[in-house]
Amino acid sequence: MKILVTGFDPFGDDKINPAIEAVKRLPDEIAGAEIIKLEIPTKFNVSAQVVHDAIAAKHPDYVLSIGQAGGRFALTPERVAINLDDGRIPDNAGYQPLNHTIHADGQTAYFAQLPIKAMAKAIREAGIPSVVSNTAGTYVCNHIMYQVQYMRDKEFPEIKAGFMHIPFLPDQVVNRPDTPSLSLADDVKGITAAIGAIVARDGKGDIETIEGAIA
Repeated sequence: MKILVTGFDPFGDDKINPAIEAVKRLPDEIAGAEIIKLEIPTKFNVSAQVVHDAIAAKHPDYVLSIGQAGGRFALTPERVAINLDDGRIPDNAGYQPLNHTIHADGQTAYFAQLPIKAMAKAIREAGIPSVVSNTAGTYVCNHIMYQVQYMRDKEFPEIKAGFMHIPFLPDQVVNRPDTPSLSLADDVKGITAAIGAIVARDGKGDIETIEGAIA
């Protein structure tokens, strides 16, 4: 089994992005699965092509994209991606879309094929906070989650894919009072546990457990 794990480069005012820093530190093999690591740019109009090329070249069984979600306290496997780009800030190319449809012929939303509930449970069992998230936002994180799902819909039906957000690193919250953070070591530990759950649930579907949210 091969799992492509992507992580974004730094964006906005931050000089570091925990996503790619954690991805780079993952083992080359987890639970018997080969881990393919890929850095992708935080750019709406470029990131999807980088991932597409990697899928076409490496033929992974799974794609797990990792992104930073400043303000969240936990690792959050995402349930759904929506067909909308609406940038709170410009991306690293200076592009800031406003209510832009990603693909006119794409679904309004795509659900992840990853065992998100099993992933959250495995992360918590590793001693790291985790909850299932029902929104990936409208920035480049949602964009790449949606784009990979679109690729799966139109070109790569054999893959299974999804996205997970991770919190700020401690260095990023020095001047952000009352903002949660998580160490890079814990990020790596949590992502490793999530990938272990993906491998363990391969061909079995997700576990039946409550991971819903009131809001």
